[in-house]
Amino acid sequence: MVNTLAPEATERPDGPRATGPAGGGRDRTRRPHRRQAAVAYLFLAPALLFFAVFLVLPLGFALLLSTSRWAGFDLGGIRPVGLDNFAGLFADGSTFLVPILTNTLLFALGTVALALAGSVLVATCIDKLRFQGLWRTLYFLPIVTTVVAVGNVWKYMYEPGGLVNGVLNACGLASVAFLQDPDTALPSVVVVQAWASAGSAILVLTAGLKSVPRSYYEAAALDGAGPATVFWRITLPLLRPSLLFVCITQFLTGLQSFALIIVMTKGGPGDATNVAALEMYRQAFTYGDWGTASAAAFVLFLVVLVVTLAQLWIFRRKGEDA
Repeated sequence: MVNTLAPEATERPDGPRATGPAGGGRDRTRRPHRRQAAVAYLFLAPALLFFAVFLVLPLGFALLLSTSRWAGFDLGGIRPVGLDNFAGLFADGSTFLVPILTNTLLFALGTVALALAGSVLVATCIDKLRFQGLWRTLYFLPIVTTVVAVGNVWKYMYEPGGLVNGVLNACGLASVAFLQDPDTALPSVVVVQAWASAGSAILVLTAGLKSVPRSYYEAAALDGAGPATVFWRITLPLLRPSLLFVCITQFLTGLQSFALIIVMTKGGPGDATNVAALEMYRQAFTYGDWGTASAAAFVLFLVVLVVTLAQLWIFRRKGEDA
């Protein structure tokens, strides 16, 4: 007797027949993704072209020049010299390491220290005042002012008969040759750079203070914590992300800055205020030694990279995941 309830035997399709439709389905699903990728790259093409023309090509050309001798203008005059340009920067009698690179680090460190301390103090005060937008605008004005104007104003203020010495004389103190004395020239320019760059740091830190929950301050007040304890135990730890951003950006600006120094001291007296960026400018546009200028640029790049990574590592060790 035939069992009518048994399932009918079906023939299993062979390999090519089974994979054929499935493979075709995969091809059909891949085609829209390929079209989307093509459209995405088409929209990205202007940005990628800009990146290649204004970053990748100049970087490659600078790397070529750093191992060559070239006086500019005539590309046929490029002569390979290997690592001679880098060796010349650190040779005996070279001023690049001392005082130029040393001045660069001191200038950046001084700018960061003064700008960070001042911006934290000012941002904390602004956070407790009314009309906070007005105060932030006033402190941000030096940022939108040209470096030439800022440098010239402070240059005249530092003159022997200027405002700063006038205040010192009114207090019974002798006049100081701020920009003419090698011992005071670099600190004087550092003060101006810190004052001019503090506005952006104040904006970042005031925004960071707004993100601190007020409940922490209320709990500290209930526990009887004083203003100093609240500042050191609550405000500063919770401002760490903003402080990290300000430290890195201010330090990078200080390491690469030279426009203010050109306006105020032109690197003098002697090499007292000469920095790496100014030396690169001089080597390229004054002496026509583009190879040495490019080598100095790569040395400065390594310094910037090491300092930035060190800052990130320090903040991560303190518990901030940057």
